[in-house]
Amino acid sequence: MSDATAGLLQIGLLVVVLAAVHVPLGDFMARTFTGARHLRVERGLYRVLRVDGDAEVRWPTYALGVLGFSTVSILFLYAFLRLQHFLPLSLGMAGMEPTQAWNTAVSFVGNTNWQSYSGESAVGHLVQMAGLAVQNFLSAAVGLAVAVALVRGLVSRAGGTIGNFWVDLTRATLRILLPLSVLGAVALLLTGVVQNFSGGTTYTTLAGGTQTIVGGPIASQEVIKELGTNGGGFFNANSAHPFENPTPFSNLFEILLILVIPFSLPRTYGTMVGDRRQGNAILAVMGAVFTVSLAVTTWSETRGYGAVPQAVGSAMEGKETRFGEWASTLFATATTSTSTGAVNSFHDSYTPLGGGTVMLNMMMGEVTPGGVGSGLYGMLVLAIITVFVAGLMVGRTPEYLGKSIRQKEITYAALYILVTPGVLLTGSAIALSDADTRSALLNSGPHGLTEMLYAFASAANNNGSAFAGLSANTPFYNTALGLAIYLGRFLPMVFVLALAGAFAAQKPAAATAGTLPTRTPTFAGMHLAVVVVVTALTFFPALALGPIAEAVSGAQS
Repeated sequence: MSDATAGLLQIGLLVVVLAAVHVPLGDFMARTFTGARHLRVERGLYRVLRVDGDAEVRWPTYALGVLGFSTVSILFLYAFLRLQHFLPLSLGMAGMEPTQAWNTAVSFVGNTNWQSYSGESAVGHLVQMAGLAVQNFLSAAVGLAVAVALVRGLVSRAGGTIGNFWVDLTRATLRILLPLSVLGAVALLLTGVVQNFSGGTTYTTLAGGTQTIVGGPIASQEVIKELGTNGGGFFNANSAHPFENPTPFSNLFEILLILVIPFSLPRTYGTMVGDRRQGNAILAVMGAVFTVSLAVTTWSETRGYGAVPQAVGSAMEGKETRFGEWASTLFATATTSTSTGAVNSFHDSYTPLGGGTVMLNMMMGEVTPGGVGSGLYGMLVLAIITVFVAGLMVGRTPEYLGKSIRQKEITYAALYILVTPGVLLTGSAIALSDADTRSALLNSGPHGLTEMLYAFASAANNNGSAFAGLSANTPFYNTALGLAIYLGRFLPMVFVLALAGAFAAQKPAAATAGTLPTRTPTFAGMHLAVVVVVTALTFFPALALGPIAEAVSGAQS
């Protein structure tokens, strides 16, 4: 079977499974966040936290819960990393250097999982399980909570409240992420993913030397890193390592884990607002951009520019040769179209067009389908901007689901859009302005610029993947990328919650003949145009100097 045939079959199977689970999983998540009944274990947690599970709050209180919980999580994980040499199951690992511990802590709490270290040689088993894996659950749950809060604001009847952060966090973790992770971990174990507490086994190599291969609780961390769109890896090789991703089935299953919640959330949204066609319109935009991105990346990598790629029929450097090139580009598109960041191939080795496309996936805000929660609220913000632009074109007050988009609401939406380019471009400019920080780049010229842009795009969008041509384990990059992760994660959340509060304070207006339908193919097309114009074109000048310039020079040569 050819690589193309196998790739098309994998894509077809993936689409079928995603379509099959879209309705039941989407409806289940809607019931989870709208039900009034608390489970016994949840009531116990509320008593411990001294939280009233039946109380709803306004957006400033909800935002304080998000920021306070995340800040405490960062401090806890930072201490865990710094003091790991005093902990059991440390495998003799030393405590992390301060700037690297800061970077790692904010990265895992920020749903980014950027790693400036090799997991198997820097972190012990207890930190992997009780520190990093726990934050994989909680950071994903925070994203779900913020998305649900925005939906509540849109459907609120002028009550001004948007729910309870602690209830949303608890339900997202215990009812959605944990059960799915248990099932997913069992499936990964059956494919051969490792799960043990081995400190390492030493083998004699064919050359007569020795090599120690570390084991560990890999399957349990692998499943939530993908399901929660966290990324990272137990090993430095990430999902190209046979202990993390041993078979073609495990590779396809991990892609499914990455996409299953983000592609099901539009159904959750449609169910919660009482009009599932609204969710279908969002899903159509997500699917359209994802399809184009996958097609461009795959075409570029199988028909890349350059004498060597054209001679062999593809650009195989850095690809996953066990599963085929199509599987590499499918994984790359899935991981950069969400906020996952896990990789099974070397993005720095992609062709200029292929590497530029996966980077553009992140620059668009990772909304196609985006991260767990963050993809949905990002698409809803862009839908609000779409309605506002359409309202300006016809001279009517724009409304979305019966809520007016006034100066306050569009200001919050605009601030949300400006965070990512502000953090990304400012961070890249500062890093490129100094010779010492530029020396961390493996390449010069357009590809070097692309390496730098990719690093800050990954951090500011909470992705976590890297071109790996940047030597990022320095005090400057650990600190700067950590700040980019923090600002790129939590500033947009504050603006989303403020937007939710502004909508929640409004009384919904009845639809009239002048109301723009937001569930039609026409609106989906307008929404798609706004996604491209507002997000992608923001970065066109930088892309023109990086991957586009490299692609053009490669074509001419």
